[in-house]
Amino acid sequence: MAELVGPRLYSCCNCRNHVALHDDVISKSFQGRNGRAFLFSHAMNITVGPKEDRHLMTGLHTVADVSCCDCRVVLGWKYERAYEETQKYKEGKFILEKSRIVKENW
Repeated sequence: MAELVGPRLYSCCNCRNHVALHDDVISKSFQGRNGRAFLFSHAMNITVGPKEDRHLMTGLHTVADVSCCDCRVVLGWKYERAYEETQKYKEGKFILEKSRIVKENW
């Protein structure tokens, strides 16, 4: 008989706090500060820092760093505002860096 396992999710690499569901992955082809990153529609158990304007690879955005709410490790950022029309789909979405998250229940 197969074991009943919860949803596939991603956790903080430092403390294993659950931070995102696999079902909320929009894209795995983003670039973070430290390499590859994933774009998520939602994130959980995080704290959102102050907003700031940053020049990213795709132009100027207003972003806020997101950290694990348990251990405070910075996991990525939240797109608060995109100034270019073609980038508006990112608003309200989250970038989590692959090097900062680990898979659970896979």
